[in-house]
Amino acid sequence: MGAAGSKLEKALGDQFPEGERYFGLENFGNTCYCNSVLQALYFCVPFREQLLEYYSNNKNLADADENLLTCLADLFMQDAHEFLNYLLNELVDILEKEASTAKSDQETSSPTEKIANGPTSVHANGVKKEPLVTWVHKNFQGILTNETKCLRCETVTARDETFLDLSLDIEQNSSITSCLKNFSSTETLNAEDKFFCDKCCSLQEAQKRMKIKKPPHILVIHLKRFKYIEQLGRYKKLSYRVVFPLELKLSNTVEDADTEYSLFAVVVHVGSGPNHGHYVSLVKSHNHWLFFDDENVEMIDESAVQTFFGSAQEYSSNTDHGYILFYERVSNGSTS
Repeated sequence: MGAAGSKLEKALGDQFPEGERYFGLENFGNTCYCNSVLQALYFCVPFREQLLEYYSNNKNLADADENLLTCLADLFMQDAHEFLNYLLNELVDILEKEASTAKSDQETSSPTEKIANGPTSVHANGVKKEPLVTWVHKNFQGILTNETKCLRCETVTARDETFLDLSLDIEQNSSITSCLKNFSSTETLNAEDKFFCDKCCSLQEAQKRMKIKKPPHILVIHLKRFKYIEQLGRYKKLSYRVVFPLELKLSNTVEDADTEYSLFAVVVHVGSGPNHGHYVSLVKSHNHWLFFDDENVEMIDESAVQTFFGSAQEYSSNTDHGYILFYERVSNGSTS
């Protein structure tokens, strides 16, 4: 591990960023999915800084209860996306429990109802209250709005939901921009899928679409590369070529104002199928792109990122495909 760091230091020479260190993570026999996500999260600068601040503020507390370490067995899902969701939601749970304990003298702690991609606090009488907003939420959480328009009375019903990452369906020779447009495309609800309109008091044909109401500071995009094929009776990896830009303009928002993002990390799945393979990560730090493969770390050219878009043909020797993308919202024209 140290050798990898020193080799990189020699390669960068005077350009090596002051106070920064680059280390690989050892593979303990099928933990590459974990290593790749941890590298991407470490180089998510606001997440890293607040995590270190949390540690600094709590390291002297006499807390005998372990949290993430005691759940190590649950981590072996062997999928980077599942691990990322588990990790973020587990951190949220820890922060919420600590906040609840801190104010237990003022009020009785409320039960927590878990929903996909985020918790919602509920009072004992069933009335919802605003959930605690942790620094994990401030970095990763966005808001989607699900709009349904009745085609008879034209009443629009909107329902908001939070997300920590966006899972996008992919197509061959497509791009993140086109995948996002498909994500927000209009769907017609008819036949057995008719919508119950409260105003009409009956099932009606309707149009439904999903839009981003509040973009997050860190936009995590999960490309759905593993699809269940009924004819095969199993999941198959989609090696489709999906172009992900270094700079992304998010235009499918409620406000219709473009939100600019900069790519800073990519988790890559290496292999031809979902039940076997390997995970590596690409990370941008101090304007340098780095390649992390467990304990091995090396610098790569920015142009090398495009080699992980995917394969233009179904059968290709290239099995290294971008799987999870990490974008940071650009403010004042700068990013890490």
